[in-house]
Amino acid sequence: MPTLRQIEYLVAIADTQHFRKAAEKVGVSQPTLSAQLSALEQTLGVQLVERSRSSVLVTPVGELILTIGRRMLRDAQEVNHIARSSRGEFGGLIRLGLPPTIGPYLLPKVLPQLHRAYPDMKIYVREQPPSALPSALGEGLLDVALAPLPIPGADFESVPMFREPLFLCAPDDHPLASKGYVERSDLSGQAVLALEPGHQLHEQVAALCEEFGAKMMFDYEGTSLETLRQMTALGMGVSFLPGLFVSTTIAPGGGVTPLELRGRSLNRTIGMVWRRTSARRREYQVLLEYVALAIENDFPSFTRL
Repeated sequence: MPTLRQIEYLVAIADTQHFRKAAEKVGVSQPTLSAQLSALEQTLGVQLVERSRSSVLVTPVGELILTIGRRMLRDAQEVNHIARSSRGEFGGLIRLGLPPTIGPYLLPKVLPQLHRAYPDMKIYVREQPPSALPSALGEGLLDVALAPLPIPGADFESVPMFREPLFLCAPDDHPLASKGYVERSDLSGQAVLALEPGHQLHEQVAALCEEFGAKMMFDYEGTSLETLRQMTALGMGVSFLPGLFVSTTIAPGGGVTPLELRGRSLNRTIGMVWRRTSARRREYQVLLEYVALAIENDFPSFTRL
């Protein structure tokens, strides 16, 4: 029978596509990893990887076994988490996924306080577009996600946490900037900059443009919120930017003026998501509470849920 350690070696090779890097990832020598992979292939009677001097490729049958192997490793981790949780211990590694439109602006308000209270709890942060989070959660590459809701998947449990406002941001010298607010009619025909596809904010801005008669600039899509801010400041168009970014990054006289839409609340719902089968709900609840505390203290205008 294959051992969990051998399965771990196979997963490392698939993730790195390189024997030396895989060996470094799992903390063994390259000859040891190579010998154990060969032993696994002999045990199963099938070739799992194609070896060459420049790369390593997983075979089709290897991919099928890899899918089950990842699940085996995830279940083994859950066994440890169940035992630790039953003993009332908080610790170990939590792999947190979140989009780059949230992480840099919220986590500095959360992680230092969390670390002081629970020094044995380690948070590995992985930034990904929201479209990639469901598969990463389902495959066990992530334990929990903090992201715009909804995240599709019947196997996930979601907790809405707060509503993050969206602001229409215009260049400081734009006619709208001096008004202090925006009417729906002001948006008709406006050139609107947005993030590239794959971000939930892209889809939301596209829907707002269609609703208000604005023109989304598909030829000038940004790769980050900071890129959008800079393009907006240069007068290439206006943009809808989320409140976490606006509150922590945009200052008066900085080239961009945030504006609210009169008579209409623009926002997105941010929540925490994890697998329903996870045994670490108590630890996720601790993380959730520290996020909620940061919202209350540092972003008091946001609506908590």
